Amino acid sequence: METEQKRPWYTKKLWWVVGGIFIVIVIGAAIGGSNSSESTQASSAKQTTQFHITEASPATAAPAQPTTQSPAPAPATAQATTAAPAPAMSRARQNAVRAARNYLGYTAFSRSGLIEQLEFEGYSTDDATFAVDEVAPDWNEQAAKSAEQYLDYTSFSRQGLIQQLVFEGYTPEQATYGADQAGL
Repeated sequence: METEQKRPWYTKKLWWVVGGIFIVIVIGAAIGGSNSSESTQASSAKQTTQFHITEASPATAAPAQPTTQSPAPAPATAQATTAAPAPAMSRARQNAVRAARNYLGYTAFSRSGLIEQLEFEGYSTDDATFAVDEVAPDWNEQAAKSAEQYLDYTSFSRQGLIQQLVFEGYTPEQATYGADQAGL
């Protein structure tokens, strides 16, 4: 009769993620959230500035250009920045991108793992996928960080570590890269 070996609770990534979320919430509460208001105001100011550049005639826009950029590339840049914000990110997508960056700031994730985490936080699959693609971290680097994190608190054989990384959502190539970078 075979018995299934259970991993101790502290080796499961879920507990590390929950602990990390708790720490982020505590730090966010301690800081007070004034930064998000300032970022929103700064974002609004940037959008307003871009809006004014769009509506200004070339004669009116020309005197303002030398203070920020050289005159020659300014019209192309103004057109490029005008075209880029047209499909502006929704608030949900902005928040999903911010959450994805926060998660990657304190632990490593595979692409699918990060999407799942954002979905767990209540973001739609579409917004979570958009955020992960927008942040676009180096997945090999994430696999290497994840491998190091695993080896920091438990022992793995090379094959066991690769299997664990694949289980976490990394591709076999990313998992192998992670094991290589961890010295296994």
